[in-house]
Amino acid sequence: MAGYTLDLPTLENWLWEAACKIRGPVDAPKFKDYILPLVFLKRLSDVFEDEVRQLAEEFGSIETAWQLVEQAHQKGQPLIRFYIPPQARWQAIREKTIGLGQYLTDATRAVARENPKLQGVIDVMDFNATTAGQRIIDDAPLAELIQVLSKYRLGLNDVEPDILGRAYEYLLRKFAEGQGQSAGEFYTPREVAVLMARILEPEPGMTVYDPCCGSGGLLIKCHLRLLETHGVKHNGRSKLPTNLAPLSVYGQEINPATFAMARMNAFIHEMEAEIMIGDTMRRPAFTESDGRLKQFDLVTANPMWNQKFPTEAYEHDPYERFQLGFPPSSSADWGWIQHMYASLNTHGRMAVVLDTGAASRGSGNQGANRERDIRKAFIERDLVECVILLPENLFYNTTAPGIILVVNKAKRHPGEILLINASKLFAKGRPKNYLADEHVERIAAVYRNWAAEEGLSAVITNKKAAGNDYNLSPSRYVAQNGGEEVLPLEEALVQLQEAEEERAAVDRELDDILKALGLGGIAHG
Repeated sequence: MAGYTLDLPTLENWLWEAACKIRGPVDAPKFKDYILPLVFLKRLSDVFEDEVRQLAEEFGSIETAWQLVEQAHQKGQPLIRFYIPPQARWQAIREKTIGLGQYLTDATRAVARENPKLQGVIDVMDFNATTAGQRIIDDAPLAELIQVLSKYRLGLNDVEPDILGRAYEYLLRKFAEGQGQSAGEFYTPREVAVLMARILEPEPGMTVYDPCCGSGGLLIKCHLRLLETHGVKHNGRSKLPTNLAPLSVYGQEINPATFAMARMNAFIHEMEAEIMIGDTMRRPAFTESDGRLKQFDLVTANPMWNQKFPTEAYEHDPYERFQLGFPPSSSADWGWIQHMYASLNTHGRMAVVLDTGAASRGSGNQGANRERDIRKAFIERDLVECVILLPENLFYNTTAPGIILVVNKAKRHPGEILLINASKLFAKGRPKNYLADEHVERIAAVYRNWAAEEGLSAVITNKKAAGNDYNLSPSRYVAQNGGEEVLPLEEALVQLQEAEEERAAVDRELDDILKALGLGGIAHG
């Protein structure tokens, strides 16, 4: 955060102090639901003041600037991005002590009325909410929370635009640290998101899509990567030159509170973003006029691992997404992959985080296996470009490692697959491991240079993958010291469920054959 008043350690200490003000009445998972809309409102209010001051410099006086802003707003020709009505400006909120819960709720709703783009974004929290007839948070702790949040300005030159993302990640991380694997939300570590953006390397004007976007972190990292590679510094901030088109960003999220967070994040970053709410698997939000799925240049995602969908969801799909096979109901990993693949344009690329089993489940089995057969179809069509095995204990709801699967419709090295075993590239942290900057750089360099390095990466042919029954686990091809690979418990359970599913399918087929022969069905044990 060089060049800004509020650095990262200060931000984190500040947010924790804020969370402590509502710790008693509010469960830890809900901290962010109260704090982040207020952080967003304060950012809007402080930026509003800054923009009025900029107009004052241009027109000679602050009084003239305020008059122009009010007149322009009444005419529907705003001079600034978001108009904040007087009762929602931070100074007015800070002075309020009685009836604060209702006042905050009314203030955020007033901002949404004046700025229709913010409807369903800033006005989702009822700060006056009750349960069993009692206020969840009384006015006194709310007033303390407001005073803590008043400590720092969040204007244009005070904090980097990524403040809301940082705040969200920090509060989610603090909750996850306290709750361990029961953390209810799937959190993509920041450095994994940065690595994915480095792999995709977005170019000006590209379209980027995340079908399960959460708070928008993966999309934002693509936006920030473009600014890093093509931006120019202006008043301490990176901006794209006017001759370069920004990314057009699209995301869908099923959880209403997280959806609102993604919209806030996009607004703070001044991104060209369309974020929609809904169930992507059942009702994808982005379609063309003829009903086909909209297609994009890049897809980045971290879907819930081993999600369970009934087989009928794949068999009766009106968007024809599952042409390469129906995944088992025990794991939707290859269902998500096929949705993303169907969402890529002719030269599209995607990077998706999955559990390790997505690269190997079913390989070596006798007979058919749904996941192995879909993986085989992707390899035979020369679509898999790279698989990266990540270190264990990076993610907050599991200690298991994950993989990044890269699919490319226009591969740089046809007929080849790069496998990177990055399982030893991490720094020890408490309570979780993390990728340091040098680890991200090394993995990105191996991918960029298509390099085979002993103990780190291997380049194999599609034919070799076929010879290993389409197993794409990097640890199978890249040997490292440290003993044999241990199957995580979650992975063993998925494989067991899949085997049970296959057994039941075989039993049904045998039943049908016996009935056709007039021999009746078989008893299932």
